[in-house]
Amino acid sequence: MQWLNNFNSRIDSRFNPSAKNRKLIMPVTTIAMIIILTVLAKFEIINNYFQTIIVTICINIIMSASLNIVNGYMGEFSCGHGGFMATGAYVSSIISLILFKDGNAVTGHALLPEGLALLGFPISILIGGLGAMLVSLIVAIPSFKTRDDYLAIITVAANFIVTTAINNIPLVGASRGLMGMKSVMNGMADVFDVPWILIWGLVFAVLTILSIHFLMNSTLGKGISAVKYDEISAEIMSVNTNRMKLIAFTFSSFLAGIAGGLFAHLLGFINPSSFGIMKSTESLVMVYLGGMGSLSGSVLSAVIFTILLELLRPAQILKWVIIPLILILIMEFHPEGIMGSKELTQVFPWTRKLFPEDRNKIRPETAAAGGQNE
Repeated sequence: MQWLNNFNSRIDSRFNPSAKNRKLIMPVTTIAMIIILTVLAKFEIINNYFQTIIVTICINIIMSASLNIVNGYMGEFSCGHGGFMATGAYVSSIISLILFKDGNAVTGHALLPEGLALLGFPISILIGGLGAMLVSLIVAIPSFKTRDDYLAIITVAANFIVTTAINNIPLVGASRGLMGMKSVMNGMADVFDVPWILIWGLVFAVLTILSIHFLMNSTLGKGISAVKYDEISAEIMSVNTNRMKLIAFTFSSFLAGIAGGLFAHLLGFINPSSFGIMKSTESLVMVYLGGMGSLSGSVLSAVIFTILLELLRPAQILKWVIIPLILILIMEFHPEGIMGSKELTQVFPWTRKLFPEDRNKIRPETAAAGGQNE
C-alpha cells in the first residue's frame, strides 16, 4: 500500500542508529518497559484489574507463539494445547504448594519458608513446563507417522485424556479444583512488595519471544520449517524430520506448560474445566488471527484477542459462541491472518535498524542441505 511505503520511507530517512546503539536498543527498551510497568503497578496507577489483563496478555502471547511453532512454522495441525497448559498449571502449582504453603494436601506443611518463594517460584514454573514436555513426548512419539487431520484428532484426544485424568485425582482436588497459589505470591510480596506475577509474566513472555526467534532463525529452526514445505524432500536432503517434529512439539508444549503455571498463580485457583477444548480453541484463534508462521502476528493477536475477550465479558456464555465463530470467519475470509507469514521487520523495514545484524543468518535452502552458515 502506498501510505505504508511512504510511512516507511519517512521513518527510514530520519531513524538511523549506529551499529553500537542498535545492539542496545531492544534490551534497554524491554527492561525499561518492565520497570515502568512495575513502578506504575506498585503505586497503583495501574490497578489490579489492568494488571490482570496485562498478565493475561503475556500468558496468551506464550500460548499463541508456542502453538505457532507447530501449526505455523512446522505446518502441522495440533488442537490440544490446553492439555499441556493444564499439565504445567497443575505440576507447578503442586510444587509451589508443597514447598511454600502450610496445610497443603500432600505433605501437610511447607517444606521451605515462604520467603524463599522468591527463588522457588520461577523454578516451579519451569518444572511445570518440563512436566508438560514429558506429557507431549508420550503424545509425540506415536504420532510421527500422522499429519494434518490425524494429528489434530490425536492432540484433541490428549487434551481430553489430561483433563479427565486430573478430574479423577483427589490429591489435586479432582473436579473441585486446586487453590492456595495466591499465598505463594503473597509470600514473595512479603519479602519485597512489588507485583511479582506481573514481573514474571512480562519476563517469561519476553523470554518466550526471544527463544522462538533464535530457534527459528537457527539451523535447527530451518530444519523445522523444511518439514512444512516438503517433508519428503527434507528427508532426502538429510534432515531428520522425526527429530525436528519431536523438538518442535516438545518445546511448544514446554512453553504451554509455562503459560499454565503463570495462569494458575495469577488466578490462585484452577480446575480441569479451565483447560478444556475451549482453551485449545482460544490458542488456535490467536495463531490464525495473527498469521501462520509469524511471531509478530502471535504477539499482536494475543493483545487483540485478550482485549476482545474483556469487551465480550458482559456477553457471558455467548462469548463462547463468538470465539469459535471468529476462527471460522478467519479461516473462510482471511486465512493468512493479520500478518500472514511476515514479521514486523518485513512490514516496517525501518524496524530492522532496532536489531543487530545477524552475521550467521542461514539461508532456507541451505538448511535442508545440512544447515551451513553463510
